[in-house]
Amino acid sequence: MVHPRKELCALGMIHGGWLVAKILKREGIDTVFTLSGGHIAAIYDGCLREDIRVVDTRHEQAAVHAAEGWAKCTRKPGVALLTAGPGVTDGITGVANAYLASSPVLVIGGAAPLSLWDRGALQEMNQLDLLRPITKWARTVHETSRIAEYVSIAFRQMLSGKPGPTFLEIPMDVLNNFVDTEQYFDPGEPSYYRPGGRSAPEPDHVARAAELLEKAQRPVIMAGTAVWWCDAAAPLRRLAERIQAPVFLNGAGRGCLPPDHPLFFSASRRKALEGADTILAIGTRMDFRLNHGQPPLIPKEANLLWFDLAGEDVGVNRGASVGLAGDVGISMTQVAEAARQCDGGEWLEYLRGQERKGLERDVAGLNSDATPIHPLRLCRELRDFIDEETTTIADGGDIASYGGRVINVARPGYWLDAGPMGTLGAGTGFALAAQIARPGQRVLILHGDGAFGLNGMEFESMARQNIPVVSVIGNDGAWGQIKHPQKALIGHATAAELRPGIRYDRMVEALGGHGELVERPEDIRPALERAFASGLPACVNVLIDPDKPYSRSTNVAV
Repeated sequence: MVHPRKELCALGMIHGGWLVAKILKREGIDTVFTLSGGHIAAIYDGCLREDIRVVDTRHEQAAVHAAEGWAKCTRKPGVALLTAGPGVTDGITGVANAYLASSPVLVIGGAAPLSLWDRGALQEMNQLDLLRPITKWARTVHETSRIAEYVSIAFRQMLSGKPGPTFLEIPMDVLNNFVDTEQYFDPGEPSYYRPGGRSAPEPDHVARAAELLEKAQRPVIMAGTAVWWCDAAAPLRRLAERIQAPVFLNGAGRGCLPPDHPLFFSASRRKALEGADTILAIGTRMDFRLNHGQPPLIPKEANLLWFDLAGEDVGVNRGASVGLAGDVGISMTQVAEAARQCDGGEWLEYLRGQERKGLERDVAGLNSDATPIHPLRLCRELRDFIDEETTTIADGGDIASYGGRVINVARPGYWLDAGPMGTLGAGTGFALAAQIARPGQRVLILHGDGAFGLNGMEFESMARQNIPVVSVIGNDGAWGQIKHPQKALIGHATAAELRPGIRYDRMVEALGGHGELVERPEDIRPALERAFASGLPACVNVLIDPDKPYSRSTNVAV
């Protein structure tokens, strides 16, 4: 007997879940992330029919983080499929993280059957109002024949201007219903329903920026996440070399200038910004990481040349001497062409001296043989171990800040962190996606012990699906970024302690991976080599000194 669904397909009928998958495939989506749920089973069927890989997680938050990690690694949209009710609510933190990081993620949420709305159906709730404040666009599809149209709109909204997450709610019966393949609305190829061009800044603004650079004596470039999204590492390099300005990187901008470039700086940022007369903020926000654009870090009298994707992001917290809204790669290229060739001279020599002093301050910690292990020594071992094709992910508080200070990646897109939301636990999903996006390359997470615990069960997901990722835990038995300020302010720590020495390595072994405990600094590298050689998801659990807090005054580097 032929299954009735197969008979309908043979007669030119297609169900809603298959329609979803067809548009995803047309958009170049070959992998989606999910936690299995009945409300969205039809989309899984469609994905199988369209040869789209379905990667499942143990928590919906991790699925959305994985979708964002996919976007961060590929510059292509990530897609997460969430079942109704708690499936959607579990994913909200991941959506919020993508929203603040301006990451292109499409989240498709299941919902109770439309025919049963307001009648008390299983997991029926108003999901749209929860998602609207943390997405660029959120809608419900009410008719199966319009699914393809709405999916295409979601991509257009997600990728137009500044990228960001979108949410599409599709009730269960809308997904399960069939339509004639000749009657449903077909939006056509992506080029038909969303523009693919890049926007350029106003010519007058380019000329004004070049004029200000003509007068600059102490320029500084601060480049961030939009440089990555615009694939603008080469324009950044050309601009820096043209005006001979030191370059500091944050967020996804890390790796857009290799650490061996003579204009790459990292340890003298405060001195550079405080002494600058002209600051080029390129695709980075004047948020907490830059003291909200205010003195003493950002001098009141300094000219601020602000490059960003969206005009509404220019001038936030600090007025701009000139704002260049549009693709930051185009903006940098045009400014470099309009500006004269400069000589960094005394300014660069002064900053190189400050850079040496900044690096020297860490020498003792980097080379420490003490036990428990100094967190700087752990980060130095990681820095010396990784290669250009290692995706390095920072997921934690103090240990992630130490990692950002010590570890420099040589290629754009190979450093991942949560971004402005600072979501602990995001790194596990990022890593899962990175390994799928970059098969055969190393993926390493620098975890705090608190951050590891938030999504540690995903090591079962990785073991089951053969996704080898290595987590290195800086285990200090505390929420260190909270504990130490509490003790300094009120003399004790509350709700900030964890049990010392927890064997997270054994937990990963129990989930089907490889695990090792490391208590001496000389054992870190051999443990790393064994972890990667195992070919399994792995945990290198490193016991670090609980009394080495990261300086709060400089905790702005990640």
